[in-house]
Amino acid sequence: MSLKKEYSEENLIIGIKRDDPQSLRYLYKAYFSMILHFITNNNGTEQEAKDIYQEAVIVLYEKLKDENFELTCKIKTFVYSVCRRLWLKRLAEKHRFGGKVNDYEDFLSFEEEGDTIDEQEHQYQMMTESMVQLGEPCKTILEDFYIKKMSMQQITSKMGYTNTANAKNQKYKCMLRLKKIFFKEYKTLG
Repeated sequence: MSLKKEYSEENLIIGIKRDDPQSLRYLYKAYFSMILHFITNNNGTEQEAKDIYQEAVIVLYEKLKDENFELTCKIKTFVYSVCRRLWLKRLAEKHRFGGKVNDYEDFLSFEEEGDTIDEQEHQYQMMTESMVQLGEPCKTILEDFYIKKMSMQQITSKMGYTNTANAKNQKYKCMLRLKKIFFKEYKTLG
């Protein structure tokens, strides 16, 4: 959702600093769908997305109230960055993946620091579409290994492979297929 004319970045910041109810209401609605998409696609619920978004809006509000703070990026970028950090921290606290936060961030490697948020959203959408096109059993194998952090032995048992070497070989082929689909889509749409 883009900002309406009456809510340019500058006007929205001024409104938030002045505790303008309409500016605050607009801020709560402006970027929630982006955060909802990010969190629900990364093992979260709508309620968790609401909680994380609420925390990020409070962080932004408190920062803007501090006269020494200077916002050096767009509001959308700031809110997304705060939400992403909060969500990765929450995932680490829940130990959903049995590893460090960095392990999970590696799976999101298509979100490189230099990219704009819009570019990240575009790439994320293309990765999601590529996973759908990939189909089964590849989708399950890659999600189990990279997101759920299952061992190759667990995947071997779950998928019914005769040994882990076969499972590793299948995972490798699936990654090659995913890269081929993703980069084909990237060239077409990007």
